[in-house]
Amino acid sequence: MTKLLLSIHVLASILVVGPIAVAASMFPRYARQTAGEDGHSVGATVLLHRICSGYAIVGVAVPVFGIATGAQLGVLTDAWLLTSIVLTTIAAAILALAILPGQESMIESAAAAAADGTGAGAGTGDGADTKRAAARLAGLTGVFNLLWAVVVVLMIVRPGSTTGA
Repeated sequence: MTKLLLSIHVLASILVVGPIAVAASMFPRYARQTAGEDGHSVGATVLLHRICSGYAIVGVAVPVFGIATGAQLGVLTDAWLLTSIVLTTIAAAILALAILPGQESMIESAAAAAADGTGAGAGTGDGADTKRAAARLAGLTGVFNLLWAVVVVLMIVRPGSTTGA
């Protein structure tokens, strides 16, 4: 049972967190292009946001199976696992409270600019605002990805592990 839970946890981590990390990392680039009124970039930002938000919902499986695996292994109170849980919670909060709303805001701004015919980069200052928002999102996404990288390292190294690996 432990091997099954661990397998599902690792597969979910790769197949769910990976696409979020990639899509969220690509979003700021296309959002900046949207400021230059590239119609293809608007579609790309919408798609990337859908990937992030859709996979975020399914992403709940990662900690659920991780905790189940930890319980099976009897390591729920180990410092490395508790640290991983805290870092995962922080990463999830950054995604849910900052990255996804930031993406939505940028998409809405681009849609509003297109609707009123001014364009996001038409010299109204909106282009500069879009670029600042994209830079902020890029930074938040970098923190999100770094947190996941630390969690992966903790899962591999497992300080205090008796495996000797």
